[in-house]
Amino acid sequence: MSPPPVVIAVFGPTGVGKTAVAIALAERLRERGEDPVAVSADALQVYDGLPILTGAATHAERERLEHRLLGFVPIAETFSAGAYAERAHAEIDTLIAQGRRPIVVGGTGLYLRAALAELDLRPPVDPAIRARLAADRRPIERLHAQLPEGVRGGIEPTDRQRVLRALELLEAGHEPPPPAHAASELWTTRTRHPTLLAALTMDRDALATRINQRIDQMLADGAREEVARADAAGASSTARRALGFADLLDGDVEAMKIKTRRYAKRQVTWLRKLPGAHLIDTTRRTPEDVAAELIAMI
Repeated sequence: MSPPPVVIAVFGPTGVGKTAVAIALAERLRERGEDPVAVSADALQVYDGLPILTGAATHAERERLEHRLLGFVPIAETFSAGAYAERAHAEIDTLIAQGRRPIVVGGTGLYLRAALAELDLRPPVDPAIRARLAADRRPIERLHAQLPEGVRGGIEPTDRQRVLRALELLEAGHEPPPPAHAASELWTTRTRHPTLLAALTMDRDALATRINQRIDQMLADGAREEVARADAAGASSTARRALGFADLLDGDVEAMKIKTRRYAKRQVTWLRKLPGAHLIDTTRRTPEDVAAELIAMI
């Protein structure tokens, strides 16, 4: 028999309502005498200055449930999954040592694994190598052709990010990840602590509607102005990966909505394949109802 979960992970696509479920779950846990704390597993919510755009928990929500690892990275700094893993492990281990219940909440697959398990990461590369390759204006297909056959076969010729990453690793004298690394190693059942993984899903049309409404609310809350301030402050290349950052700078809200819906679709596809995950359809259900189901699993 598996040991009871020490960590509860609430994972799901953007717009599915993860924060609301985590808060409802925390209230149920307190009724049992527990002291829960949320630990964010989101690649962009780490940045100070983008809470609206990234959908970070609001001040009101954080009053209902303490959140860790939100807004602690200056907007002009780059950040990595490896650096996040160190912080997340320390936070989770400390909470457990204090007798508190970590609720890991996120939508970024790599950061979810970084929080819950161990990462097989390649070492950092000299920024000068990265900058030179990023400035190379040759077609990405030509750069892809320069890769060794064993590496080239596992990377799509149009995947600029992975092509450049493989080239910079090779130039720095490191072996790129094997072809199946991105898919097969993005998740593992070997978590650092016994973990209950709740994968929240929702009817596709209902989720699309929620995403559109959420973006409209972001705009009403000042997302355009937030992005403009971040841009003026010299937002780093990793901060600029936030969904909608470039689109709002260009004034293209519809493009932001389309890209967000596509991203959510990819998130749902991935989480449905997670071994050991408990799929929970939240369509037409309240956060309290979902939280009750999670309590029953515990």
